[in-house]
Amino acid sequence: MASRVSESVPERTFQYQDSLPPLPVPSLQSSLSKYLDAVHPFATEREFAATVNIVKKFQDGIGKELHQKLLQRARNKRNWLEEWWLDAAYLEVRIPSQLNVNFGGPAPYLEHYWPPEDGTCLQRASISTWYSLQYWNLLHTERLAPQKSGKTPFDMDQFRMLFNTCKVPGVKKDSIHNYFQTESEGACPSHLVVMCRGRIFTFNALHDGQILTPPELLRQLSYVKERCDREPLGEGVAALTSDERTRWAKAREHLISIDPHNESILETIQSSLFVISLDESRPHSTPENYTNMTVEALAGNPTIRWGDKSYNSIVFSDGTFGSTCDHAPYDAMVLVSMCWYLDQEIKAAEGKWKGSDRVRQMPLPEELLFTLDEKARSDISHAKQQYLESVNLQIVCYAFTAFGKSAIRDKKLHPDTFVQLAMQLAYYRLHKKLGSCYETATTRKFFHGRTETMRPCTQEAVNWCRAMMDPTCNTDTFAVSRF
Repeated sequence: MASRVSESVPERTFQYQDSLPPLPVPSLQSSLSKYLDAVHPFATEREFAATVNIVKKFQDGIGKELHQKLLQRARNKRNWLEEWWLDAAYLEVRIPSQLNVNFGGPAPYLEHYWPPEDGTCLQRASISTWYSLQYWNLLHTERLAPQKSGKTPFDMDQFRMLFNTCKVPGVKKDSIHNYFQTESEGACPSHLVVMCRGRIFTFNALHDGQILTPPELLRQLSYVKERCDREPLGEGVAALTSDERTRWAKAREHLISIDPHNESILETIQSSLFVISLDESRPHSTPENYTNMTVEALAGNPTIRWGDKSYNSIVFSDGTFGSTCDHAPYDAMVLVSMCWYLDQEIKAAEGKWKGSDRVRQMPLPEELLFTLDEKARSDISHAKQQYLESVNLQIVCYAFTAFGKSAIRDKKLHPDTFVQLAMQLAYYRLHKKLGSCYETATTRKFFHGRTETMRPCTQEAVNWCRAMMDPTCNTDTFAVSRF
């Protein structure tokens, strides 16, 4: 009877965290073999023979000693790679994050109920924000089902980093500040930050313990927009987050030294659920061509995005949407999971709010005003200038709609294999050589697992591309020549 009761209880979001296995250490032989497989397609016979010799010396020499040290580290840590990866890939990197590390892109809502339309941005933003808050609440109350591969649970720790999270710059190394807590752990910050025309506002997303409704969110967003439209541009302090990391760290220290209240404002931004960026641009994108939206999301106005926040929801003035997110605390599939949820909910509601239009009495948004001096303004000006000089993106983002994964599976092919080989063949046709592609592989079956590297340009892929380019080759001759 007890087992039947337990089976009927929904799985909690983070319930498997303590039982996940530690990240294993691959054998030295396995790692070196994979390395040689990755090198083989790009090396001449002479180069490959020399590489094999180097690998053999490493395996018989210092490699053994290093591998033992790795095993020793793994005995003391549930994830031996986590700290190294976070530091080397993100926190110790000194180049500007916003253009070099952050990820983001366009939202798909224009494909159905929200095509570009002037005058709709705030109403749509209130609905999109409401669904984002519902997703936060699913995590806060642990009602979001844990993700799995078959019956094997995935690590969900990254989902703790989607909201209430911010990277803070350091002179030599940045740090991640996470303020999220589940309901059972305690209180969680529930305020939002809105950025518009270089100015920063905040308001609580809860009133009397309940999430603000879209009409209530619309009232708050409208207040911010109306004030910003009739008053001068703000100082654009957010642009500092787009600067080189050490410069930003020193500029931040200076901000705090000017006035202790500046540190309080920084804490408010860092601990917020997420940032809503009211962007005045009109990307003019279509369901077939997302290029302009993608460029604006990745490299738009730096004075209205806090580049270190884990999630900036960008609301364009033509009623379309995008996002930009700091990559350090989590990987893109976490954002994809939430965006899929938003898209499904917006579709189900036909892009409209169908609840009550009542707006409760609540405080208006508060503007966050930094105390600045000549040096701080100079730092902001420098950050803007280097950002504008660095923006040199060449992006084409089209939606492929001829067929999808169902058609590929009908041919008994794996969609990932199909796409990876298609990219290899396209590159081979253009350049008459193979491309050294990178593909992520998840390690989320293990404690605090994130991603690993796959090298899809294999010798088998080389043989296949050559066969595809050979008019005399058919399936029979390819099978004979390959095997």
